[in-house]
Formats: sequence, C-alpha cells, structure tokens
Amino acid sequence: MDSNLILHIEALIFISRDSISESEIKDTLNHAFETKVPIKDITDAIEQLQQKYQADEYAFELARIGGGYKFITKGAYYDTLASYLKQSTKKRLSTAALETLSLIAYKQPVTKSEIEKIRGVNCDYSIQKLLDKELVEITGRSDGPGRPLIYATSQKFMNYFGIADLHELPKTRDFKIADQEIGEAAPIEESAYIINLSEEEEE
Repeated sequence: MDSNLILHIEALIFISRDSISESEIKDTLNHAFETKVPIKDITDAIEQLQQKYQADEYAFELARIGGGYKFITKGAYYDTLASYLKQSTKKRLSTAALETLSLIAYKQPVTKSEIEKIRGVNCDYSIQKLLDKELVEITGRSDGPGRPLIYATSQKFMNYFGIADLHELPKTRDFKIADQEIGEAAPIEESAYIINLSEEEEE
C-alpha cells in the first residue's frame, strides 16, 4: 500500500464537513492524480486508518457514518468537549440572545410574538442570530392569526449544552405570558430574568 495514498485519503476525510464515501474519495483521487485509483486500495487504506486511530494515543477515531467515513471524537472525551462547547457558546451569545434562547428552550414550540410578550422587546435580531448559529430551528407555523412561524431548539443546541433530552434542562419557574401588548415594557422580574443553562436553579 502506497503510504502517500493513505495520507491523501486521511486528508480528504479530515477536511470533509460531512462523512465522505469511498466513491467520493475515488472520484477525487482520480481527478487529482489523473489516473484511476482501484477501489480496493481505498478500502485497504481506510482500514489501516481505522486501525491506526483505535490506539489510545489518539483522542479521535475514524468511524463509518451515513454511508461514508468521518473522524469523530472518542466517547471518553465527551464530557470535556461538552463543557468547552457550553462555555464557548455562552461567550458568543449576547445577553438578549441567551435570554431568547432560554425562552425558546423552556416554552417550545413557541412563536416570536409569545417571546416578545415575555421579553417586552422586539426579538427579530436575537432569533436571527440563533438561527444563524443553528441553535434554534423553524418547526412549522401556528394556526393562529397570520400563521406565525414556530421555533424550537435544534439538535445542535442539545449537543452544545451536553443534554440528550429536553427534560434534562435545569428546573425553573413557569413562564407566564404578560398581558401587555408587544413592544410594551414587561415586568422587571420577567424582562430581567435570564436562565443559566448550565446550573440547576436553587430552590
């Protein structure tokens, strides 16, 4: 087996955002080398890479996912990565965005108008930032007037905050939608309330 070929395949898998199949690897190598690379050579190279990254000295492994191959972190390091992702996500989110994310997490499925009634301010920008970061997603439309969009947290939200189910969210008081119109100031205890997603609320 040509060690140079293995390195090229390793590099392809490493830079692929999604899992990459053997046929995709073959097509890429054929184009890059201007020659036909046997599929068996690719299969053998992948097997060698899988054996290589099974060693304890590596924190990640080469796994077959969705009909292709992808480097993933080994389970032994999940808690450390989840903690880092949780903290780094918090740092990147503004207070307004974090508060909006908290409301969506606890009230989902929820519309923008329902969020704005609690926060007392327009939430267009915060919701868009959360959509851009793929922490929330649009799950449909409400049956109410104007059929507004419905928002919920995404799988990426679950991964970032290290939870497998929404029931694992910290306990908090029930939110009550204020009676005021959209845009009017919400009561201080509601507009200033920010949920800490990493710690249980003290009872």
